Amino acid sequence: MKDKHTHIAEDGTVYEHTHHEHTHEHSHEHEHCHGHTHTNTKAVLNRLSRAIGHLESIKRMVEDGRDCSEVLIQLSAVKSAINNTGKVILKDHIEHCMVDAVESGDHKAIEELTEAIDRFMK
Repeated sequence: MKDKHTHIAEDGTVYEHTHHEHTHEHSHEHEHCHGHTHTNTKAVLNRLSRAIGHLESIKRMVEDGRDCSEVLIQLSAVKSAINNTGKVILKDHIEHCMVDAVESGDHKAIEELTEAIDRFMK
């Protein structure tokens, strides 16, 4: 069974969400948000690509025997970039998935988000 919702973002963009109801029991395939539009997917992929490139350059710094302080400074920059990417993903998830989860009383999705935040914040 399919269930359609339309959400209108603050900027006026209209999002069609299609929910699929599953009859099989006890599935752990994170289905909550499939079919949703994540507005920041492209931005997240770009940020991840930059972080990967940055890590590759840090790896070369280590291979070239560069000063440890320089390496640590660059590592902290990557850590910061990754944390900011996590924040973008989290914001997107809350705006586009959790609204539906709360409306439909999907407590499992809310528990999973709470657990993911706990791990992310460590």
